[in-house]
Amino acid sequence: MVWQKLVVASASAAIAFTPVSEFAAQAAELNYTKMYVFGDSLSDTGNIYNSAPQQFPGFYFNGRFSNEQNWVDYLAQDLRLTPSTFITQPNTSIPLPQIPNQSVNFAFGGATTDFANTFNQNAFGLQQQVGTYLNILQATSQPADPNALYIIWAGANDYLPTTSTWFTPFTTPNQSINNISLALNSLLAAGAKQIAVANLPSLGELPLTNGTPLKTSLNTLTQAHNLALQQTINSLSQSYDAKIVSLDFASLFADAVSNPGNYNFTNVTQGCLLEPSCQNPDQFLFWDTIHPTTAGHKLLAKQAYSALSTSVPEPGEELGLLLLGVLGAASIWKRKKFSSSLALVGKFESVPGKSN
Repeated sequence: MVWQKLVVASASAAIAFTPVSEFAAQAAELNYTKMYVFGDSLSDTGNIYNSAPQQFPGFYFNGRFSNEQNWVDYLAQDLRLTPSTFITQPNTSIPLPQIPNQSVNFAFGGATTDFANTFNQNAFGLQQQVGTYLNILQATSQPADPNALYIIWAGANDYLPTTSTWFTPFTTPNQSINNISLALNSLLAAGAKQIAVANLPSLGELPLTNGTPLKTSLNTLTQAHNLALQQTINSLSQSYDAKIVSLDFASLFADAVSNPGNYNFTNVTQGCLLEPSCQNPDQFLFWDTIHPTTAGHKLLAKQAYSALSTSVPEPGEELGLLLLGVLGAASIWKRKKFSSSLALVGKFESVPGKSN
């Protein structure tokens, strides 16, 4: 699982008496050209299922690890984008040259931040997901689309207990943070300008681990991971011409567990699948012992969309900045009278997007 934050590009633009309506449109809409998703089972919309359908439980919805759509589906709908799974059907993937030109979900259930996958030994970890995308860019001599939205949410499988015999969970966040930092650096260096990075919920509060001897250590590990992740994001935002927008899924889940009634949940400690009385999954936060119900995923998508939207200047802010620029130009014109030219240069942080 994973719960993390978002990175979005900031652009400095020369402004020469641009109409106010254009500024308002920029601030009011989120218009990402494409959407690329890297992560694990919380974001997977069918890659693991299409890789090995015979291994996938039938009580999950269309290759999602939930009872219906997951947060990537809901966010994509809000952004009017339709990312395809990398593995489109059994033994068939998207033709590689097409990847830079369409939205793609590379997330694989079981992915760690490294190369390992705890669900299927032959499936992708985070490094292969990002590496595949970057290798195609290099092969086609293209930069990463600066107007696309890139999402990274991974890390839970690095720490949670696993039945796999080929991966040993990490006991410190050092390797996980290094892996996420490598993925972020690679995307940013390739030209990505708008990257969403989510943090982790308290892994000791999951139905799988709550009430076990692992609870305290996993919660401590989660806190250390999230702190180091935020520090990494802050550092990278200063090193690249990109703005980091955090997806604080950890706080959202903590609040849902503490105040379930605020989210119309009646059960936040058990997976609906394990309860014979699970007549209404929307009243459960968890579908199984790790993954949220589609009701939980809707909350994630709403939080992600809100984080993206609040990173865009409000129309009033754009208008205020424009008026300040116009007044400044008028003052210069008065002092210099008929100078040969006037230029207004303003700096606006604008992120493609859409409003509700």
